[in-house]
Amino acid sequence: MTDASPAFRPKARKPRGFPDRRVETLALEQRIIAIAGGVYERWGFDRLETGAFEYADCLGKFLPDQDRPNEGVFSVEDDDKQWMALRYDLTAPLARFVAENHDKVPRPFRRWAAGPVWRNEKPGPGRFREFLQCDADSVGAPGPAADAEMIAMALEALAAIGLPEDAVAVKINTRKALNAVLDQAGGADPQARLVILRAIDKLDRLGEAGVAQLLGPGRKDDSGDFTKGAGLPDDKIALILGFLNAGRGDRTASIAQLAPLLAGHADGEAALADLAAIDAVLTALGVTGARAPIDPSIVRGLEYYTGAVFEAQAALPPSGADGAAVQVGSIGGGGRYDDLVARFRGEKLPATGFSIGVSRLATLLALHHAAPQIGPVVVLPLEPSLTADGFLLAAQLRAAGMRAEVYLGGAGMKAQLKYADRRNAPAALMLGSDEAARGVVSVKDLALGAALAKNIASNEEWRKGQPAQTEVARADIVAAVAAILARSGAAP
Repeated sequence: MTDASPAFRPKARKPRGFPDRRVETLALEQRIIAIAGGVYERWGFDRLETGAFEYADCLGKFLPDQDRPNEGVFSVEDDDKQWMALRYDLTAPLARFVAENHDKVPRPFRRWAAGPVWRNEKPGPGRFREFLQCDADSVGAPGPAADAEMIAMALEALAAIGLPEDAVAVKINTRKALNAVLDQAGGADPQARLVILRAIDKLDRLGEAGVAQLLGPGRKDDSGDFTKGAGLPDDKIALILGFLNAGRGDRTASIAQLAPLLAGHADGEAALADLAAIDAVLTALGVTGARAPIDPSIVRGLEYYTGAVFEAQAALPPSGADGAAVQVGSIGGGGRYDDLVARFRGEKLPATGFSIGVSRLATLLALHHAAPQIGPVVVLPLEPSLTADGFLLAAQLRAAGMRAEVYLGGAGMKAQLKYADRRNAPAALMLGSDEAARGVVSVKDLALGAALAKNIASNEEWRKGQPAQTEVARADIVAAVAAILARSGAAP
């Protein structure tokens, strides 16, 4: 008796927060990393790569005796019974590397890095569980001048990537100022302080009303999930909201507005001094208050920051017809983390850094610049016997530095041209037996043909004119295709 049960067929689906990335997105991400990395290297930073996994206790967010340390990260138990977790950023692995190689690296140790990171948290618009970052860090660099360097370098990198200067700002705050205000608000307990900081960090997304709920009893989101609040009384909530609305704009004026709120407190006085020193360096470098304002609402969500914190935000509307702006959150940020290496060595090692959120920035650029990625030149052998000759033709183009492929779908010319269109090919090279006998190739400029087609009134006119299609001698094919690529903006 045979088993008649149907074969199991899994539903094709991807996990939430793990995006599939096609050629347009990948090209943008690679461009962002290449340009930002080039800026970092000009400022004297060397590239370093670390592995995707770190031991969970080295990441610094978890207790080593937890049964399964997977809150916020994706973790697995190794065969030696140690828990490993996918890195949630590129900074914690750097701290481990510096501690492990303490006597082998110069200090300050200036490194940049790029790669994927993973966070086991609720995904949403512009919030992924897997995404790319591109970081620069200086470990062993004390003082606010190093923080100012990071801010200025980040602005240079974002401008080099193509963001207009008037559309990007790196907003500045310091955890010392936050500490002074939290002390006044009664947030002395470390866990309570963390809840307050996480609430403040959501100001841009939830507004003052949502933050007030998280500072008080708690908040229920649209999905029905409830987040327990900090439980502060109304007067302390008002104190914190008042601090968040102080300053901003001109840095000197912002420091003056913050002074009454921070003066007389050790952390508050230190915060004012740090902000003034950062302002002095940025002013000397020509970085205006509009491009790098002081904003007391900037917190940064990670727990390891100890001093200055900064966050890059962009205001680029998409190029679509409605012109509506799309919110993807911050496109980068960083700050000072003087205690991270100390977890391994028991001694403080000052450090500061900045991270570009490559995936978010690529999303923003894709929405603003909606032009599709230009595909390869497609060679169309119109008869099976000409397939090998088509490969020779494609190889000739590739040898000249051009992208080229041979159509291998086995369909007729109409379907082949449709395939070339779907590949967004700048040109199609048609090779039939007649063309082969005469030593020529029919070359169709697909972009020019689409533009000319808009002005052709009838099929008869189309057939008669054969717009954008010419015959080119095999010896001249590279020059002819290069000219088409130059017109399309895809020149090698």
